[in-house]
Amino acid sequence: MITKQRKIGSGHGSHSTATDVLTGIDLSGSTALVTGGYSGLGLETTRALARAGARVVVPARRTGPAKEALRGIPGTEVHTLDLADLESVRAFCDSFLDTGRGLDIVINNAGVMACPETRLGPGWEAHFAINHLGHFALVNRLRPALTPGRSRVVAVASSGHFLSGIRWHDLHFRTGYDRWLAYAQSKTANALFALHLDRLGASDGVHAFAVHPGSILTPLQRHVPREEWPALGWVTPDGSPAPGFKTPEQGAATAVWAATSPLLDGHGGRYCQDCDIAEPATTDDMLVGGVKPWVTDPEAAARLWELSSELTGVGAF
Repeated sequence: MITKQRKIGSGHGSHSTATDVLTGIDLSGSTALVTGGYSGLGLETTRALARAGARVVVPARRTGPAKEALRGIPGTEVHTLDLADLESVRAFCDSFLDTGRGLDIVINNAGVMACPETRLGPGWEAHFAINHLGHFALVNRLRPALTPGRSRVVAVASSGHFLSGIRWHDLHFRTGYDRWLAYAQSKTANALFALHLDRLGASDGVHAFAVHPGSILTPLQRHVPREEWPALGWVTPDGSPAPGFKTPEQGAATAVWAATSPLLDGHGGRYCQDCDIAEPATTDDMLVGGVKPWVTDPEAAARLWELSSELTGVGAF
């Protein structure tokens, strides 16, 4: 069975900004958590949510730069968290839960892309470990803070999922490393995580969505040498963003929309792009986007969830 994907006509689109999609939405009294919420898309996400009245918790591996980036944005706070270290994830979650606060919104935004081959913990490949397993453990440990009937979890995925499903035979690239396939697998994992989380949380009214933010030039590309950008189609010969690329403010819009829009009530688990539910991909053009069938497969999502629970030792849902 494949989850249905069909646009619902949100009234927003690829040019909408995070501020645009929050017009008329008051988040006063709510608490949001945004991983990587001090850089790139995450920073624009934090700004928009705070402007709408939310208290925004920003976990960060480098708290100094995070505090500096968020200086002047009221209603934000920074705490230590390294998604590459499951003990750090546990410590952050225990500390947050001790405050007794609830979480209305969780946006899994932080991540790495096309980094050199890196092994973490028991030899886990870094993209899978950070982008997927770290967030998996984070949300599971924060389960007691999610409010029944209210909370939403948003996983920031990517059209990079076009390049790879889950490599069940070799999750951690033991037999050869490819930086783009490693990134792609982690983005597929992000989408499958949201799909199964919604299935498990639906009975309590806790819902989840995956989003493709669009193509945007941010610090996420730091591991890709700039001389490679023209060949990748990211920039024009003069160094400007290529046609079809979004600004960071536009790139943050879909995650914010998925976290707050009442139009998504009853549509949990969907994969979204351009501030709407994404249609099935009809081409292999990642700039056009859409969603490939392997990220909307509930059986694959359930299998990945079980495996992730075994690897991390957590599974609260």
